[in-house]
Amino acid sequence: MLTDSFLDYLRYERNYSEKTVLAYGEDIAQLAEFVKGKNGDFNPVEVNPGIIREWMISLMDKGYTSTSVNRKLSSLRSFYKFLLKRGEVNVDPLRKIAGPKNKKPLPSFLKESEMNKLLDETDFGDGFKGVRDRLIIEMFYATGIRLSELIGLDDKDVDFSASLLKVTGKRNKQRLIPFGDELKEEMLMYVNVRNERVLMRSEAFFVKEDGERLYKNLVYNLVKRNLSKVVTLKKRSPHVLRHTFATTMLNNEAELGAVKELLGHSSLATTEIYTHTTFEELKKVYKQAHPRA
Repeated sequence: MLTDSFLDYLRYERNYSEKTVLAYGEDIAQLAEFVKGKNGDFNPVEVNPGIIREWMISLMDKGYTSTSVNRKLSSLRSFYKFLLKRGEVNVDPLRKIAGPKNKKPLPSFLKESEMNKLLDETDFGDGFKGVRDRLIIEMFYATGIRLSELIGLDDKDVDFSASLLKVTGKRNKQRLIPFGDELKEEMLMYVNVRNERVLMRSEAFFVKEDGERLYKNLVYNLVKRNLSKVVTLKKRSPHVLRHTFATTMLNNEAELGAVKELLGHSSLATTEIYTHTTFEELKKVYKQAHPRA
């Protein structure tokens, strides 16, 4: 059989693992079962693009994810390339077949109640580190700043008189982010404590106790540690707080283009993912609250 010859080729000439060979075999057998259900017989040579498309639709209808369907199509592409080389078929039926697009996962974010609990009830500790760590959490949430942008902030980038941050984002693109009075007070308090406790320091706004600029892992771990106190999300990173900023802004009727500029996105399409997040949240609220949902 052609299928057996293909699997032997994978096993002995390509040295694929037995587990991988079995997976290829199962994918071909699944197509064969589908074709037999339609035509009563399966001959790989007679398979055409229409049959492949119908099979794809049947898989999606059964609940297979786009990732799973694309993996199965990959197996079949290898099978038909083998048949073409052997001269068993003249045309590859998958040549013009495009697999289903993989859905991007929606961003993880914290609810407003969770952020309030984090900022108002969490013990960040006393002294310089406690004040600094709480401000870092607050700044991610209040400005949507990226981790690299926060670490890169210098004292000269913070304009307290105009309540503006000048941040350097991807591809060295600079933008201005406004901040409110509450964050301003916390930033000034941090600066006072920092200047009192850390006498010798770099030009960085956020520093360690030795005065040196913070590094990514330190900030990542302090955010993860504190988020773990209030949420059970799998992702507990600074980027989750950036997602939370964007989602909160849109939930409170901020204009999409304005959120795009604040986040420093080059394309509006990147920002639009957050509109899907807010819509999913609305659906959850509806299902919980409406008796006929």
